[in-house]
Amino acid sequence: MAKKTTTKQKKIFVLDTSVLLFDHDSINNFEDNDVAIPITVLEELDNFKVGNDTKNFQAREVIRSLDKLSGTTGINDWVSLGRRKGKIKIVMSNLVNGRDAEKVYGHGKNDHKIINAAITLADTEKDKHVVMVTKDINLRLKAKAIGLTSEDYLTGKVKDVKKMADGFPVLEDIDSAVINELYKKGKIEENGVLGQQKQANGYYILKSGKDSVLTRYDAADEMIERVEKEYIYSIKPRNAEQAFAVNALLNDEIKLVALQGVAGTGKTLLALASALEQKNKYSQIILARPIIPLSNRDIGYLPGDAEDKISPYMQPLWDNLKFIKSQFKSTEKKHKVLDEMEKSGELSITALAFIRGRSLSNVMFIIDEAQNLTPHEIKTIITRAGQGTKVVFTGDINQIDTPYMDEESNGLTYLIDRLKGHPLFASVRLEKGERSELANLANELL
Repeated sequence: MAKKTTTKQKKIFVLDTSVLLFDHDSINNFEDNDVAIPITVLEELDNFKVGNDTKNFQAREVIRSLDKLSGTTGINDWVSLGRRKGKIKIVMSNLVNGRDAEKVYGHGKNDHKIINAAITLADTEKDKHVVMVTKDINLRLKAKAIGLTSEDYLTGKVKDVKKMADGFPVLEDIDSAVINELYKKGKIEENGVLGQQKQANGYYILKSGKDSVLTRYDAADEMIERVEKEYIYSIKPRNAEQAFAVNALLNDEIKLVALQGVAGTGKTLLALASALEQKNKYSQIILARPIIPLSNRDIGYLPGDAEDKISPYMQPLWDNLKFIKSQFKSTEKKHKVLDEMEKSGELSITALAFIRGRSLSNVMFIIDEAQNLTPHEIKTIITRAGQGTKVVFTGDINQIDTPYMDEESNGLTYLIDRLKGHPLFASVRLEKGERSELANLANELL
């Protein structure tokens, strides 16, 4: 008797605007399944195409891609996305059945028109399974409520986020001779000491009874090196994870660093102090952060030029610089050096949008609030790095301010997951708050 062959049902993925603005290349990430874009989404992309924000660049890239695919005939009918891929089309809301999202949820809202486009496909393409894909949680709920399958855009989403919350490994019952040798020599051969925990630029606490030592694994030489608590521009690490962070920030072989942790753990302060400690190695130190609460239009309501308008959103970075300055009297050399660096532009604090398009050579580039960046934005920033540049991302994956990202899909999580174990990369999770007892109370109990 011949075996029955089961044919996998093909799917049509209907993408909304949030997905295309999150990843302009998303239409190519659905294997050999078909992709549909509601006409309403094109209208929304048209509204986003002007401006210098990331979403504006994403909108323009999507429009260009669709224009290439459309050729001279358009894509109102199915057009191939390429070899081993499915097809794509722009879909209208020509309802052929009784379901109507605008009747259920109300007229005039684009979300409801997008749902209706998906309903149109579901009712006309009976041999395929239609799935609405959106980063908008509420839109997913509405689509499901009306009988459509709906899901999040999963490309770039990290599943094992909980592992990132574990911090650095503490290895117990290490031979005391290993710890003694590390204190004597500063560096020893690994020889199986770390076991399965071994990872390039991994940080570990080795313990033998009451004795312990902070260490880093150097994969290039297959050595374990001792990590000391080094002063950086008069700032001393207060705990083990801060010592690990400083070690990564000062290591010339590590070109990319991710510091993750809750508010008050010293992420940005340590990054800035480390940069200042190494100021002679770099032609410029740049601190940047994304402006999440305001679009370009909103910034226009604030008085002054571009720098004046972004200044309130850069204040946390200035606060860290002021704290470092406060370690010295105004007459001291280090205080004067900081003033001179600000005036000359050797030390620059700016909005991330102002960095776009630049090639950054021989720069220490610190990006704060990196959890608010998409994986694509993270990649774009790193590709700006020229020779002699070190890039540092800091952030807290549990404090995301953008509506279409979460702890599994933000750029900082994606970066740590994809690059962990690479010799050029180090990641440190800062766990203990050092800002104040009150700040720690809020982090722990509120």
